[in-house]
Amino acid sequence: MTSTGAVTATGARIGIDVGGTFTDLVASVPERGLVVHHKEPSTPADPSLAVADGLAALLARADLRPEEVTGLVHGTTIGLNAVIQRRGARIALVVTEGYRDILEIGRSRMPSSFDLYAGKEEPLVPRNLIVEISARLGPGGAPVAEPDAAELDRVAARLRATGADAAAVVILHGYTDPAFEEGVAAGLRERLPLLPVTASATVWPEVREYERALVACMNAYIQPLMRDYFARLEGRLRGLGVSAPIFISASNGGSMSLRSAAERPVETVLSGPAAGVAAAARLGAGAIVTFDMGGTSSDIAVSVDGSPELATHTTVGGLPLIVPVVAVHAIGAGGGSVIRVDGQGVLKVGPGSAGADPGPAAYGRGGDRPTVTDCYLATGLIDPRTFLGGRMPLDAGASFKALSGVASHLASGGERGEHPSGEVADGDVAAYRVAASALRVATAGMATELQKIMAQRGLDPRRFALVPFGGAGPTHAAMLAEEVGIAHIVVPPTAATFCALGAAGADLRRDFARSLRRPLDAASATRLAGVLAELSAQAREWLAEQDGGARSRGRLSFAADMRYSGQAYELRVALDPGRLDAGTVSEAFHAEHERLYGFRDQGATVELGTARLGVVGPAAELPPAAVPPGTGAPRPAARRRVMLAGAWHDARVHLRESLGVGDAFDGPAIVEQDDTTVVVPPGWSADVDEAGNLHLRRTDGAQNPRRKA
Repeated sequence: MTSTGAVTATGARIGIDVGGTFTDLVASVPERGLVVHHKEPSTPADPSLAVADGLAALLARADLRPEEVTGLVHGTTIGLNAVIQRRGARIALVVTEGYRDILEIGRSRMPSSFDLYAGKEEPLVPRNLIVEISARLGPGGAPVAEPDAAELDRVAARLRATGADAAAVVILHGYTDPAFEEGVAAGLRERLPLLPVTASATVWPEVREYERALVACMNAYIQPLMRDYFARLEGRLRGLGVSAPIFISASNGGSMSLRSAAERPVETVLSGPAAGVAAAARLGAGAIVTFDMGGTSSDIAVSVDGSPELATHTTVGGLPLIVPVVAVHAIGAGGGSVIRVDGQGVLKVGPGSAGADPGPAAYGRGGDRPTVTDCYLATGLIDPRTFLGGRMPLDAGASFKALSGVASHLASGGERGEHPSGEVADGDVAAYRVAASALRVATAGMATELQKIMAQRGLDPRRFALVPFGGAGPTHAAMLAEEVGIAHIVVPPTAATFCALGAAGADLRRDFARSLRRPLDAASATRLAGVLAELSAQAREWLAEQDGGARSRGRLSFAADMRYSGQAYELRVALDPGRLDAGTVSEAFHAEHERLYGFRDQGATVELGTARLGVVGPAAELPPAAVPPGTGAPRPAARRRVMLAGAWHDARVHLRESLGVGDAFDGPAIVEQDDTTVVVPPGWSADVDEAGNLHLRRTDGAQNPRRKA
């Protein structure tokens, strides 16, 4: 297929994923059957600089000229990290009179019902930056109050006085008539031309004021940051001579044009992690749990039968997000997460991150705070001489010094430990024991989140394979698998740059929604058909705008959220657009309810909630990896001492590039590649399949083993 956004017979498609510590890049060149990857240290002050430097290195490595690039898809965690770390813009919120406390009240739920000391998340907008306006719609969409020019002048003056960088507008029942709310926002933009103003119903016209307000606020919160970044990114890429269209990965596993992403950056918040999940689903490994561990955070998702799980209710930085996303759950522990001791003397990991600059203490860039990466180094899991293929040697001494600083804050009772080299470690607690303990703390947090996710879905982790990616994912995967009882791990060949690979193969995709909120009958079924027709037209128009119309005949999917009258939340039900009569739609809901809950209520009133439509413009297929046959029993390149499960082991070290199809070996072992390290603990075996995936399997039959302290 030839299109503006797809790879042609003589071109390459580039995937880019900007993380907190590293920027990953992948070039897919189908003409040569080639996939080339590269990792570049991120530059937090200006992430586009690392993208440009990394792209130049990638093109040289793949022997490509800039003009041979025919499509570039970019995933980023910039927006996600801004929300998690509360480093977005200073924003204001305009709300209907009487709703100034919408963000403070939220859903009136504590984050932990049994924790007397739990505090709720800080709102993205403090109360003193919330401005009221006398604009309101009724539940049927009729205007109850409309602001006149004088009131718009007053509200604009108050917004100007806040000094906000951006603003959001949320009108009660705004989802019933998005044009009304957009009119209020347009009036404010006219008076404040330099202030970006987001109308909530324009971004996501779905019922529930609090959640819709958060979508609008999150969009406004990251929009100035993302627009500035996109402008710099485009400038640097054009400066390299790359004239190909630029697409941005979306949270739903697809991609969108740079312009669309600048207008609706909230749809890119989970773009990097979502791209990796979509790529993992194509591995053909069946039921999988993806584990993306980068520099700032770790992300977990579930995929069954090659289809990533989508959600319309997820949490980002402790705040609910209702736009459709690949169901990725961020848990805040990555390779750059800082090891610390809290006020009660308890060892903690994260959520603060050392990032890329100065980064972990081992990076030798002036950082003095120990991180998870320093723990890997202290326990021997990574070799300081071969990090990033030897391009970035690490400072082991700096790691031990930083970890010793943490040890001095722990009440150890004078415990001392001996390093495997035979040297007695300085401090009351050996630095390597602090490192091992910190890894256990990080693993416990990840396992808790994973077990909660699986339990909520009635799934047994033992029936799933774990697919780790990201720079630290393959290193930490076996620790997490042992903690939750997973017995099979699949490590892709380009695991460290897997999100970038997923971005390179991402389809164009966008989701549309419109809340209806009415009983299901002949009239509302006709209204549903009309709304889906309107959304279909919007979807095709959007798709044509993304790539010049080459993929305008994309695939459409239709669904609606429905419930029995009196239920608090709806069920998502797939619909046939050719059969939208009340009887057929009602039966589809009854059948789905019976499938999930074991019963149906034919006599109850069925209510229509939200009509939904998804559009997909397929991208070009990525070439498969070329893996030579192996010998069956590969010879290790070296041996080294590593700490696993609280004990030291003599591990064989294999080089990933030297492993071929059919090669197999037992743990304890380390598999090194130029951008990550795979740990194979005792009681596990490893083998290579025809696609180059490394399969780790438990051989001792243990589940949730009790590890030594």
